[in-house]
Amino acid sequence: MISIKNLTKSYGARSAKTLVLKGISLEIKKGEFVSIMGPSGSGKSTLLNILGMLDSPDGGEYNFFNADVAKLSADQMALCRRYMLGFVFQGFNLLKKSSAIENVEMPLLYLGINAIERKKRATRALERVGLGTRIYYDPKKLSGGEQQRVAIARAVVTNPKVLIADEPTGNLDTKRGKEVMEILKQINDNGVTVILVTHEEEIASYASRIIHILDGVVKREVVNAV
Repeated sequence: MISIKNLTKSYGARSAKTLVLKGISLEIKKGEFVSIMGPSGSGKSTLLNILGMLDSPDGGEYNFFNADVAKLSADQMALCRRYMLGFVFQGFNLLKKSSAIENVEMPLLYLGINAIERKKRATRALERVGLGTRIYYDPKKLSGGEQQRVAIARAVVTNPKVLIADEPTGNLDTKRGKEVMEILKQINDNGVTVILVTHEEEIASYASRIIHILDGVVKREVVNAV
């Protein structure tokens, strides 16, 4: 489903140029739960941004569902993000003055879904993450764990093929972090491919495969018995 070969990425120019990815190759199969681990500055978030088509590599190949991403136009990549990919970030990225259900409805609004259907799908997504009784709460009235669950509901409301999560438990305590990971595991159990970036071993252990990155290269892969 996802295949990358000899992927490279750098930032800056000339003497200030920093090579972040140094020829990464890996494959991710449909329905997998993969954790990408590494210390700060290892290149894991850069890799995730490229996989999510939020950034472009300098070199190498990236194939997504048999499509060469380098040959896709900006509009085609936007359609992939809209219909095929869901994103969860460490900082939640919720609209503070909008209710939980309004936040979750937002991607459906961009898809042109009518108001009645938007509300139905958003409610179902919030119920799926255990927030069926808080659909009209503003984010400021929700705990950090609940806000992240709203973000997850927003990410899956469009029924994406791939869910990309960048340090989704980074702002949460241990208990809330485990709750979020259990939800991501359930989503994966329902057939959604999950790609997770984390620097925490305990969080990575929820995945079926752990890819360790250091200094822009894959150091090792571990198949996890989950």
